[in-house]
Amino acid sequence: MPFFVYGTLRCGEHNHGLFPRGRTVREELARLTGALLYEGPGYPYAVEDPGPVNGPGPVVVGELVTAEDDVYGELLAVLDELEGFGAPGDPRNLYERTARDVLRADGTTARAWVYCAAPRVARELRRRGRLIAGGDWIAHLTVDP
Repeated sequence: MPFFVYGTLRCGEHNHGLFPRGRTVREELARLTGALLYEGPGYPYAVEDPGPVNGPGPVVVGELVTAEDDVYGELLAVLDELEGFGAPGDPRNLYERTARDVLRADGTTARAWVYCAAPRVARELRRRGRLIAGGDWIAHLTVDP
C-alpha cells in the first residue's frame, strides 16, 4: 500500500530523503478528505474530522508515494519510528497509522497508509492547536514561516 504524506516527508521537505532515492515507483499529488491539518513543533498533524453533513469537508494536501516492493518493509519500519507509532492504540503513540482512501489529482482514489494524530494528541490539538488554513503544509511554510 502506498503512503500519503502531508508534511516533512513531502518532496522538498527535510524528511523526504527517508524515501530511498530511486526506490519509489511513483510520487504524485493527492488529497486526504475528512481531516484537518494542525501545526506541530516543526511538523504538522492530520486530525480526522468528517466536516459538515452537507457540503465539502476539510482537506489535507499531500503526496501519494509508492515504494518499490524490495524496500517496502524497511521503509514502513523507518516511517513508524519517525512518526512515533509503536502499535495500534498504544497510548504512547504520537500518530496512528491507518488505511485511508486518498484522492489523486486525476480524481481516482487510492488506499494508502496515513499517519494521523493519535487520539490523545488529537484531543489536545482540537482544544489548543493552531489550524493550518487550506490544509497545505508547504503553502503554510511560505506564508507563515
